[in-house]
Amino acid sequence: MDQDIVLYRTRDGRPRTVHPYCPRLGAHLGAGGTVHGQNLVCPFHRFAFAPDGTCVSTPVGPPPRTRLHHHTLSERNGFVFAWYEPDGAPPTWEVPDTAQAGVVPTAAWSTEVHTYAQEIIENTLDHRHLPVLHHVAVRELDPPTTHGPLLRMRLRLGPDRAPVLKRKIQADHAFLMAGLGYLRVELPLPSLGLVSCLWAMHTPTGPRRTHMLVATACADIRAPDGTGASPPRRGLHRAFAGGILRTAVSKVRQDLRMWNTKRYEPRPRLAASDEAIGCFRRWARQFYPAP
Repeated sequence: MDQDIVLYRTRDGRPRTVHPYCPRLGAHLGAGGTVHGQNLVCPFHRFAFAPDGTCVSTPVGPPPRTRLHHHTLSERNGFVFAWYEPDGAPPTWEVPDTAQAGVVPTAAWSTEVHTYAQEIIENTLDHRHLPVLHHVAVRELDPPTTHGPLLRMRLRLGPDRAPVLKRKIQADHAFLMAGLGYLRVELPLPSLGLVSCLWAMHTPTGPRRTHMLVATACADIRAPDGTGASPPRRGLHRAFAGGILRTAVSKVRQDLRMWNTKRYEPRPRLAASDEAIGCFRRWARQFYPAP
């Protein structure tokens, strides 16, 4: 959101994130700051700040009555999420865990996109572009349904195949959006005993600037936390996740040509079969400050 934050872990392993400037004379805590035990130490005058943000020590004399401002954090599936609200209000919802506990990404890729976070995640609802740009056949299994900050849907995706293969190989993807910065896609593969997860995270970094992260994981359907998986099986998980990531990135690169040059249409002229986009636009309004 066009602001720096400083992210660190204390000795007990808990992540914390603070506004970046020391209240003494404004030194940037991310430019040489260190963590000593539970405290974050300023690189300029070595003021130390406790996990709650309170200044607890200085090299000379008692600490002043001052503190750092924190963002609220949560961790899900190996990701750290920082809550942002323009007026500083506390979180009103959480990013949900995956159905498979213990699944964390083993492959990741990121890029900078010259567009808004909403444009990137809205792309998922634009079914018409899939066969045109990506040469992917699509069938809507469950239309988009919304519940507060969450939007879910199921699509059957895949390249055009011969009829016999279509009956045997069905790629039914379950999509979950949480806010405008989180997309998770789960793909069960019962014939292989596997389930794959793909995450696409969109962090607004400035006006019409978004950092996009794509990450993937794979696990056994019956033991998704890896319990009892042999080394060869874990190697299969990592290889499969890497293959999914390469495929996803190839599609994202095709989208980047569109995202980096298109404009946002606030009143799009939609076709009769574009109900999903209208549903998404209505749902997305809740994530912007009024008016």
